[in-house]
Amino acid sequence: MTRKLALLLPVLLLGACAMPEKAPPPAVEVPAPPPAAKVPPPAVAKPSRPGPIPVRPLNVKTECKFRDETGYNGALRLDVAGAQVHAFEAKVNIPKRGACRFDLKDFRQTRDLPTVELSQTRGNCIVRVWEQGERVTVAFQQCEKMCSGSSYPYLWPILNDRRDGSCA
Repeated sequence: MTRKLALLLPVLLLGACAMPEKAPPPAVEVPAPPPAAKVPPPAVAKPSRPGPIPVRPLNVKTECKFRDETGYNGALRLDVAGAQVHAFEAKVNIPKRGACRFDLKDFRQTRDLPTVELSQTRGNCIVRVWEQGERVTVAFQQCEKMCSGSSYPYLWPILNDRRDGSCA
């Protein structure tokens, strides 16, 4: 029995030294942070856009010239009263490409509202004129035959600014 006791004693001593396993601390509920108040993003100034095209008879009279840093240049003479075109002449020179020329004598007016439209009498060229805000736009469609060389793909609409009479 002494032998059994001798074997049992170290086991009991080791068992007495062993500490019972600690239970995990009780879970503490941490309240969720209150939802962040929705703060609108800072106001960013939007660039002003021209408003809708008004449906009213167009009235514009201008004679202007333009030139940009590449040498692209031209001139516009336009007189429209009550949506009826009385004068139209445009010349655009495109460096190293050629030039485009337009004259009212080669066109007939085919529309007056909401945009003025001129159609070439012997061809497919259409010139449209409309106002948007302070600008009057003169745009060209299917006007290859009105241009020399390879200039037509480089022909941009002409913009007339009513405030100062300038063109671009």
